[in-house]
Amino acid sequence: MSGALGLPNRGQKAPPFPPEYRASGLLLHVTSLPSTYGIGDLGPEAFAWIDRLHDAGQGCWQALPLGPTGYGNSPYQPLSSFAGNALIISPQLLLAEGLLCPGDCHVQFAAGAIDYASVIPFKERLLAMAWSRFHQGGRGDLRSEYEEFCFGQATWLEDYALFRALKARYGGAYYIEWPAELVQRDQCALANARRELRDEIDQVRFEQFLLSRQGEKLKEYAHSKGVTLIGDLPFFVSPDSSDVWANPEFFLVDERRRPKFVAGVPPDYFSAQGQLWGNPVYNWEALHDTGYRWCIDRFRALLSHVDLIRLDHFRAFAAAWHIPSGAPTAQTGSWRPGPGAEFFRKVEAELGGLPFIAEDLGLITPDVGTLRDQFQIPGTRVLQFAFDGHEDNPHLPQNFVDNSVVYTGTHDNPTSREWFEELTGTQRETVRCKYLSDGIEPGPALIGLAWSSRAALAIAPLQDLLNLGREARMNVPGRAGGNWRWRCTPETLTNKPFAWLRDVTRNCRRLVNPETAAACESAA
Repeated sequence: MSGALGLPNRGQKAPPFPPEYRASGLLLHVTSLPSTYGIGDLGPEAFAWIDRLHDAGQGCWQALPLGPTGYGNSPYQPLSSFAGNALIISPQLLLAEGLLCPGDCHVQFAAGAIDYASVIPFKERLLAMAWSRFHQGGRGDLRSEYEEFCFGQATWLEDYALFRALKARYGGAYYIEWPAELVQRDQCALANARRELRDEIDQVRFEQFLLSRQGEKLKEYAHSKGVTLIGDLPFFVSPDSSDVWANPEFFLVDERRRPKFVAGVPPDYFSAQGQLWGNPVYNWEALHDTGYRWCIDRFRALLSHVDLIRLDHFRAFAAAWHIPSGAPTAQTGSWRPGPGAEFFRKVEAELGGLPFIAEDLGLITPDVGTLRDQFQIPGTRVLQFAFDGHEDNPHLPQNFVDNSVVYTGTHDNPTSREWFEELTGTQRETVRCKYLSDGIEPGPALIGLAWSSRAALAIAPLQDLLNLGREARMNVPGRAGGNWRWRCTPETLTNKPFAWLRDVTRNCRRLVNPETAAACESAA
């Protein structure tokens, strides 16, 4: 469905942004929502967040990837491309449905940053209780819906549930360290494991059912408020994932399931040795022979919960940097072709459209822009990258094209306040005098600049609306720990910045909800 934004339905062959489309929204990961349970979830606070976006005239909510996280809790290293993160299941909704009792949830968490070491065992205990009640006959009215879900999602769910059960059995070890017959997916060994771990497997399936159910309700509510949901899909998958374990033929791995090549990016201005990510790279020939079915199913899985998808590392669809496994740095890699235009023609035919935003940042060669523009996929601009003194910088607002998405900053950037404070005195003066309004703090100032640009869609992290500093940064690339922990608190979500945002959105002609537009006009 299109919601109130005027975006095309997924059944229409059209770019995501029609002519004259102008909208805006905020970037906030689900885990960063306020919650009494230590981590943001899909419960009442998520519904309240949608209300707040609607009242502020915002048409979009963008989140980070929603897959189950492993080591480091990074949403960009999920254990599955199809499953959801059970940590964002709402205990309050489970209480309301009778799958938990009030006494189950009496744990106090700090209101600030996520303490994963405490949150993970707490959530695991709650979900085990919910499963036990359901398994013993509680909420029998959900049984047929649960079984229908398991049947409909079996192509990925059976492998994922077994993968998680085995991972728990072997203490969280990387799957290539399991017994060889399980690594190689010997059918007798898998059958034995399914029998021995039947209850653990069923609980994982039940958790995914709960997630799907809660996610569907949230999406319906967002649409009722005219809010479009934007998801995020990592280009690569984690080496320790059910994706690679269940489908090794789609990746360049050896007979022991170890990657022959790993992903990264070459040396550039920011890193003399490049970046070595370690993800396995795709066997595009094998994927082509299946009509890219696994990739298309991956898109469908996410589109069941969101309306648009940000394609992370879009440049790899044109060509990706392949680094020999075991190389100490990314310097010894080489460019290898991606699936290119043929891939997007196939996806468009299957989905009826291309509901994508291209994250086309980094080392962008002409073939990347050609591929993006051939399919009218909107590209990405980031204001924090704009002010290097070069007038042809594509991130400067005067160089935007209409079919683009502008961000003040991303999840990998410092907050705009931190970014501005770290500029030299001369740089700060130049940026403020030339681009930013006097008397406005850096975060809101960049929002005003983004909202007034010609880009079809303008997005800002919530941290920039609230003008938060270093303490609110979500991720520092390359830092081993301490990432993905930031949460907003109820005290920070005051009405004043959202009222200001509504006024800016009205003045920049980005209001897309008729009800909100009428209210703003009458108040003006």
